[in-house]
Amino acid sequence: MSSSTATATADGDTSARFDRAWDIGTPMTPLGYYPKYGPLPAVVEVRDQTGPWDATGQTRQLMLSDGGYVIEHLVRVDREAGLFVYELSDFQKLFGRLVSGARAEWEYRATNTGTHVRWTYTFFARPGAGLLLEAIVRFAWAPYMRKVLPGILAEIDRHA
Repeated sequence: MSSSTATATADGDTSARFDRAWDIGTPMTPLGYYPKYGPLPAVVEVRDQTGPWDATGQTRQLMLSDGGYVIEHLVRVDREAGLFVYELSDFQKLFGRLVSGARAEWEYRATNTGTHVRWTYTFFARPGAGLLLEAIVRFAWAPYMRKVLPGILAEIDRHA
């Protein structure tokens, strides 16, 4: 029996204080930080963003290098709790056949030397797609997250 979700997490540290890490990291555009990786397409354009990407209810469309897209919806922006959450829908291509949606959570926690950032991604499988989705997340998406996050943290450090 397959599960209905597949989750991956990546985490790391930035030397930026919490406030700076939050101010720089949460509104970042994905352009340049999400390259093609194995079967996963790159983010090549952001369309129809409904604000500076800092408030619940804002949306944007990410155009992908394989000709597909995904829609992101901000569902929680809680600086005090250090949580930044968006849900993804309207997946195209392979993921469109495998997932009904996804949820990304960014947690920021102040440390003695800066800020610890944890990025968790949960995909919701369509019926019958759980095992294949689990394999893709384990062998492609999880390593991809571990590759992408250091570049985002370095960019936070650079601007801090």
